[in-house]
Amino acid sequence: MGRGKVVIKRIDNSTSRQVTFSKRRNGLFNKAKELSILCDAQVGVIIFSSTGKLYDFSSSSMKSVIERYNDAKGETDSESYPASEIMFRQKEAAILKQQLHSLQENHRQMMGEELSGLSIVDLQNLENQLELSLRGVRMKKDQMLLKEIQELNREGNLLHQENLNLHKKVNLMHQQKMELHEKVSEVEGLTNANKDSLLTNGLEMRNNSSELVHLQLSQPHRGETEAKAIQLSYFSFIA
Repeated sequence: MGRGKVVIKRIDNSTSRQVTFSKRRNGLFNKAKELSILCDAQVGVIIFSSTGKLYDFSSSSMKSVIERYNDAKGETDSESYPASEIMFRQKEAAILKQQLHSLQENHRQMMGEELSGLSIVDLQNLENQLELSLRGVRMKKDQMLLKEIQELNREGNLLHQENLNLHKKVNLMHQQKMELHEKVSEVEGLTNANKDSLLTNGLEMRNNSSELVHLQLSQPHRGETEAKAIQLSYFSFIA
């Protein structure tokens, strides 16, 4: 019993669709390879899957196959043009060629070359063109110089402002330094004064300690001596 005929339509099941894509892609690549070998043909196959993934096969180089295809396609397109279209393109090319020649000649004349065949009027017109061109160049130059001068003035003002700010900072630092120096001087003066005071007090104490203490015993009066003698005699008698 043979296989049934497969209906060519989109497979709804994603899994079956992916399996079929993989099998038929490999089969297509095998057929292309066989065709290139058996028939000595240059074959290129490019496939994009539904997810955007690229698969390709080429019998030689895909780039050379594409270039050969573009060349053949271009020749076919040119052959398909009607005769009137070809004549129009040739006429347009001739006009462009004439314009290019005229521009080149005009450029050489403006550079001061090939002026022998010109008349007085042509030379006068050329001179007027050169004067207009020179005037335009000078105007453009003046605009560029003015713009550069304005930019330099702006940069100079910025530098001047920065210089003033730095000068203010230097003056402030100098003032702080002077104040700090004054405080240090005051602290050193107080320290020296305290040292001098301590030295002075120490010397005074040393001088006072070195002085001799003179003690003088006063002699008892006669009446007091007799009273003490009587008192002692009385105590002896009682004892």
